[in-house]
Amino acid sequence: MRSEHGKKSLDMHRKTRGQFRSAPAVVVRNRKELSLAYTPGIAAVSSYLAKKPHEARNYTMKGRTIAVVSDGSAVLGLGNVGPYAALPVMEGKTTLFKAFAGVDAVPLVLSTQDADEIVETVVRIAPAFGGINLEDIAAPKCFDIERKLIERLDIPVMHDDQHGTAIVVLAGLVNALKVVGKTLARIRIVIAGAGAAGAATAHMLRAAGARDIIVLDRKGIIGRKRKDLSPHKKELARFTNPSGLSGGLREALEGADVVIGVSGPGLLRAADIRRMAEGAIVFALANPVPEIMPEEARRGGAAVIATGRSDYPNQLNNSLAFPGVFRGALDHRVRRITQAMKVCVAKNLAALVKRPTAEKILPDMFDKRIVPAVARAMKG
Repeated sequence: MRSEHGKKSLDMHRKTRGQFRSAPAVVVRNRKELSLAYTPGIAAVSSYLAKKPHEARNYTMKGRTIAVVSDGSAVLGLGNVGPYAALPVMEGKTTLFKAFAGVDAVPLVLSTQDADEIVETVVRIAPAFGGINLEDIAAPKCFDIERKLIERLDIPVMHDDQHGTAIVVLAGLVNALKVVGKTLARIRIVIAGAGAAGAATAHMLRAAGARDIIVLDRKGIIGRKRKDLSPHKKELARFTNPSGLSGGLREALEGADVVIGVSGPGLLRAADIRRMAEGAIVFALANPVPEIMPEEARRGGAAVIATGRSDYPNQLNNSLAFPGVFRGALDHRVRRITQAMKVCVAKNLAALVKRPTAEKILPDMFDKRIVPAVARAMKG
């Protein structure tokens, strides 16, 4: 049975026939204006760009517009529901880009889930856009798709499910550690989930200075001794689990300072949190039902708790990062979004909360300071 909130959203989308609209930047009210917006005047612009294609950012939508691209293979918590079910989510993403950062974005859902076909399709539509936001594409193919597009395109490409999550997790952790009086280099971090978000978070935390990270997949702790690892998990094994632990989540949590859940609902109990070190930090980010509910985590003694939900304190949501990331990428003509930029984004986000507390480690997503602070970090 649908919730009342879900019914209202269905009604809204039916009335509006979706969220996305296109609107021209030029008004055409008479023949003179028409002659400038289209023929014959437009021929001068086309002739100019034929000789100087690098100027397209200054004369077309390319300088202010990104594409939000999905194949519908990993939509929200719904799974592989295909392009039609992905379309409203991509439309919603364009709404957030425009509302929070003034970035024009076009939702594009593809009728293929073949990685090579996705890459070729995006390469072919790229001339019209100043950036590519990949969205809701399942792991592990999302890693190869992003890597190949970064290699082939001269515009910024980011898979938000990976890096948007990782940025916000790092930002939240920076301030959560201030609350409990610990430092990133001296703590043990457990990441439950080795998919797109989990892998990117591990890489991000390592880049920021974390030294003891343990990542788990469905089969347990990832380590060099395991023989069943996919390429991206082998890469994780090279720099995580420095103590060579084996076993499952319970073994990983023993004495850990932080647990980050990017997996599924109901994974943790209060007893699991009690295994952790004093001042435990719990980021339970599965949505809409987290790995552990905040009340349960608190019973286990967690000092700082965050979820992906808006009805609890400390919501860690990608919308804190991706609008400003692409705003800055467009403004600064960024060709590649680097790990250093993403770490800087996280630090800028964290710095907006001057005195973090257990109930407030990051700014509210409607805070007007967020996009400018994030965009500044994209200068490189």
